[in-house]
Amino acid sequence: VAEINFTEFTDDGILRHPSFVGLREDKPAKDVVKEVPKHLSAKETKSKRSKGKAATHATAEDFGIEISSPDRVIFPEVGLTKKDVADYYATIEPLIMVDAAERPMTLIRFPSGRTGESFFQKHDKGTFGPHVKHIPIEESDGSIEDYLYFDDIRGLLACVQMGTIEFHGWGSKVEKVEYPDRLVFDLDPDVGLDFGMVKEAAVRLKALLGDLGLKTFPLLSGGKGLHVVAPLDQTRDWPTVKSFAERFTRAIAEAEPKLFTANIRKVQRKDRIFLDWLRNQRGATAVMSYSARGREGAPVAAPIAWEELDKYDGGNHFSIRDVDELIERASSKMLAGWGKAKQALPDA
Repeated sequence: VAEINFTEFTDDGILRHPSFVGLREDKPAKDVVKEVPKHLSAKETKSKRSKGKAATHATAEDFGIEISSPDRVIFPEVGLTKKDVADYYATIEPLIMVDAAERPMTLIRFPSGRTGESFFQKHDKGTFGPHVKHIPIEESDGSIEDYLYFDDIRGLLACVQMGTIEFHGWGSKVEKVEYPDRLVFDLDPDVGLDFGMVKEAAVRLKALLGDLGLKTFPLLSGGKGLHVVAPLDQTRDWPTVKSFAERFTRAIAEAEPKLFTANIRKVQRKDRIFLDWLRNQRGATAVMSYSARGREGAPVAAPIAWEELDKYDGGNHFSIRDVDELIERASSKMLAGWGKAKQALPDA
């Protein structure tokens, strides 16, 4: 018995966009039956999502996306399945799509679960189905490649159906792909470094960027670090933004060498924080707000406020299981306007 991911059956009963996952030695052939999709009307979908607080949890099926092998365990340490991951994204849809929609995307796929093989994917020739879109982008060698993106939750869920856990996006949107709409600095600490130093570095970075007129917002990365994000008005192109990020980072690392390093080599990072400015170059990506991470415990990247930074002891504080809290936090006064600011890159 082989396990195959697919998007749907054709009218002739043929699998559309099949993808081999692996052999199932635990499942006898006699137990294999044809999956039958359940279709919900728009009225049924609306009613399922509007019957009190408990019904705010959505499923992939609510959006017309069928999840194959829904019981496959993706995060074994906490028992979360492929369906759990898909339903998390369906439920968090109003929040994650603010960040992820219409942005060239790199997926990190884990077809067999978090502890299995994983790989990056940024190009697609139509294997994800009709809800995943494509934009031709010129590569550095002059060739043209189709990058994938999505403009609604169905596209994101189609990626989850194909084994995606993590979503990492460009710093620009497809309608103006050569002009970034954000600066992202990833504070990546040396192994074993206390998270208190990461917080200290983030506050310092906030002050320095503030001196240049840039308002910033902190994001727990879902890993060991923290991102500092500054929205931009998309008036400067990639080379200009990259140059600013590099010069700014190298100046900080030179001025405060005990706290920061601009050198990506881990051997140069001892007891310091690598201030990763490389996220700000054309083609580079950063994890999307509310994206799950393929790490132990099913953590997610989560926006926070500067005034609450002190209470966190790691970048992986929130997980998929905290979806209710994440939604409640997003509507709070503390996070009102997170990630939004009309500002241009300074000339410095």
